[in-house]
Formats: sequence, structure tokens, C-alpha cells
Amino acid sequence: MPLISGKLILDKANEFGFAVGAFNFNNMEFLKAILEAAEEEEAPVFVQTTESAIKYAGIEYLSGMVNSVKDSYRVPFALHLDHGRRIETVLLALRHGYTSVMIDYSHRPYDENLEVTRRVVSLCAPLGVAVEAELGRLVGAEDNVESREEVLVDPVQAKEFALRTGIDSLAPAVGTAHGVFKFKEEADIDFERLRKVKELTNMPLVLHGASGVYYEYVAEINRHGGDIKKAKGVPDEDIRKAVELGINKVNTDTDLRLAFMATLRRLLEEEKGSVDPRKFFKPAMEEVKEVVKRRIRLYGSSRKASLF
Repeated sequence: MPLISGKLILDKANEFGFAVGAFNFNNMEFLKAILEAAEEEEAPVFVQTTESAIKYAGIEYLSGMVNSVKDSYRVPFALHLDHGRRIETVLLALRHGYTSVMIDYSHRPYDENLEVTRRVVSLCAPLGVAVEAELGRLVGAEDNVESREEVLVDPVQAKEFALRTGIDSLAPAVGTAHGVFKFKEEADIDFERLRKVKELTNMPLVLHGASGVYYEYVAEINRHGGDIKKAKGVPDEDIRKAVELGINKVNTDTDLRLAFMATLRRLLEEEKGSVDPRKFFKPAMEEVKEVVKRRIRLYGSSRKASLF
């Protein structure tokens, strides 16, 4: 199945009450792992790149890989720009065949976020390209804020923002965080706030900063020379609850990196005489694939490709 608009995928997820996995990639190994896992699980997915991934690999390589294999898979998938911070990056993504974009001005004042987002929607809507935006701010364990209220989304404001911008999906800040070190203590998602946002907007919602940071990979990395201490992620049961309350897209990046690096570190110790990168990258890619499948099942999107 060729690339399709992220809007088509999210509308189905919203209608049938499941979430779609949105997995970041910046090289062939990750892209292949994601799409093969989706194919085996018969699940729709988003494959997505950040601005830093574009800077690292080049958008020509990233979009070129996707477009070269898009007809090799039966499952529907979208190519998404994750956390686009500049309109110029959105335009670049549109020129290279992205079917979904995120414009992230959540770090700017509300009125500026609204106006820039409206402009991006005006560019993307005629092309059938989905637009995601964010309200509130995701903060990590190292960030100092006076109160949760100053960073979490206001549900009433979320409704106004969605109506005035015409976005296709909204990423509300409800207490998650990016990276390996998400929380000082346990995860603290504001589920009641999430429920209110869904009730008032009735639109596809996106959960960022949602990786599980699985202990087995952190431990493996540390056993083989890594130094990741006090890493905490979002428990699976919290993800399930968030999906039940209306999350329709869950972003996953850190978990893929941890799986890849845990396998790579172990093999570098075990295969000290090898200089063939394929001996290291292929098993690491297979471990990423297993994590993608695990997450797809968690989100409830297995066997949902038949809806398209």
C-alpha cells in the first residue's frame, strides 16, 4: 500500500478507539525494523523524522528510503515530520513527500502558536497532508518549574485552539516527558486532564514522551559499559489507560534506541575480532523490530490494517 495521509490513519484510530504507533528513524536499520514489524502485526504506523534526524542524514536520504520501499508493504503508513520548529522545515517536508507534519510552537506564547499553526494548516490542507500541533510543554526530571499548571494543557484552551487552527490532531501536555530520564519518581500522567481534552475536542490526540524505558535494556547497556542511571519511563498500564481515554497516536523513540544500543554494546564485547558492521547492526535491528511489535500490541493497533 502506498503512503497515505496521516489524517486518514488517525481518523480511523479515533473512530475505532485505538492508538497508532509513531516510530522515529534516522537510518535504514530503524526504518526496516519499523515497517517489517508493522507488516507482521498487520498494523498501520507512522514513520517519523525529527529536524535533528534530517540534519544528520539529509531529507533526501530519509524520504528517498521511504519512497523506494513504500510499495513493498501492504500496511498503510504515513511519513511524518516530528516536532517541526520552523515553517521552512514543514515546506521542505512537503516537497519531499511527507504525508503528515507537526508544527511545534508550544514553546512560544499561545497566540503565536495559534497563528503559526493556522498558517501551516493553510499550506497542508489543500495537499491532504495532516497537521499535528502541541499545547503545553513537556518537561523532564531535570527541568525546574513552579507548578504543573504552568506547563500542562488547559482543556478549554485546547478546544479553542483546535477550532481556530483546523488541525487534524493535538498533542496535549499531560505529564509525560522526552528522553530516558522522564521522572524523578514514578510516572504522573494527569488522566483527568486528558479525559477533559478528549471530551471537549473529540479529535485524535497524540501522546509524546511515552517510551517505557524498559529495565532489561537499561540493565544490558549498563552491564556492557554504559552509564544510564535512574532512568524511568511510562509504565505499560499507563499507556493502556491513556489509549482508553482517547489517545490515538503514541510517539516512540527512546525505546528503539535503547533496544538497539543494548544489543550493539553486548555484541561489541562478544565479537571483538569482527570488523563487519552487519554482524552488529542486523541483530540490533531485529531487537528494534521486537520492541516495535511489543508497542503496537500495547497500543491496540495490531490487525487494524484491514480497516483501510
